[in-house]
Amino acid sequence: MKVGLVGFAGSGKTTVFNTLTGLHVPSGFGGEVHLGAVKVPDDRIDALSRIFKPKKKTYAEIVFSDIPGEHGAESKGLSSKSLERIREQDVLCLVLRGFSNPALERAPDPAADLQAFLVECLLADLGMVERRLDRARKEKLDPMEVAAFQTMKATLEQELPIRSIPAQSLNRDLLKGYGLLTDRPLLVALNRSEQEAAQPMPASIERTLETQHAAGMVLSASVEAEIAAMDAADQAAFLTDLGLSEPAVSRFIRTAYGLLDLISFLTVGEDEVRAWPIRRGTRARQAAGRIHSDLERGFIRAEVTPYDQFMRYGSEHAAREAGHLKLEGKDYVVADGDIMSIRFNV
Repeated sequence: MKVGLVGFAGSGKTTVFNTLTGLHVPSGFGGEVHLGAVKVPDDRIDALSRIFKPKKKTYAEIVFSDIPGEHGAESKGLSSKSLERIREQDVLCLVLRGFSNPALERAPDPAADLQAFLVECLLADLGMVERRLDRARKEKLDPMEVAAFQTMKATLEQELPIRSIPAQSLNRDLLKGYGLLTDRPLLVALNRSEQEAAQPMPASIERTLETQHAAGMVLSASVEAEIAAMDAADQAAFLTDLGLSEPAVSRFIRTAYGLLDLISFLTVGEDEVRAWPIRRGTRARQAAGRIHSDLERGFIRAEVTPYDQFMRYGSEHAAREAGHLKLEGKDYVVADGDIMSIRFNV
């Protein structure tokens, strides 16, 4: 799963990417897309590791992509090449500049930058949808597909994103391969100075995010880079001084993970405590296949204990005695935080 970081020149996008990934990509690099795998913070893995003391603990991971821009320092436009790269991402994270940058003449105007980005994406999608409908008039296309594109056209003409259309009103199986930008989940990160890092998101941007069905958060990329370089013992005091409860990067990663509509089920033992990312709605047999294909092929039952119940009773045996360890079949829909052990026979 790819989460694409995008932003206009001077937004601090690459600083955010470097802080997330621990890489050292220079700002203003050429046209190459850089990728970095990031561990998803999960207190459940830490708590279970304290109980089982495993040889290894493994967090879920997602891949962040730093998408280069093709525009000048003062430009608000996105080139066709940039748009095509953005289409390849599963989630978009737009970094907005909310701090003064001496290298740029223009004062920070994150609300205007957000609007410019939204318009670019909307027009790109509308153009694609209209071209598809024009083709439909000349050829015999699937009526269901035509209806889907008509629904999207009507939505875009109201200046609303395709992601605002509920699942029951749009069969997204018909849209695979089109890479529609406004159907991508969107996270907007307002990048501020250190002095403003703990202040809330401006109301004007909050209103836009609500109408655009997007998530938002505030961070200071320069501060987050400092925090990432600190020893764990020094981080807590520094965060307290800033009025923050945890690094914003941790919230950033968790929010992006949630926008992918991913959840984690857990496996535990002396060898490893591990989080396994799956799509929400995945059934037990397919989830077993994330561990190993043999477990899916020979699936019999899954032993399932909700994380909260396991922690309440302190052990698998105690949770079983209290009736909170269940045997589930192949069609059981796995819930976030389920601790699972798979019975199988190959």
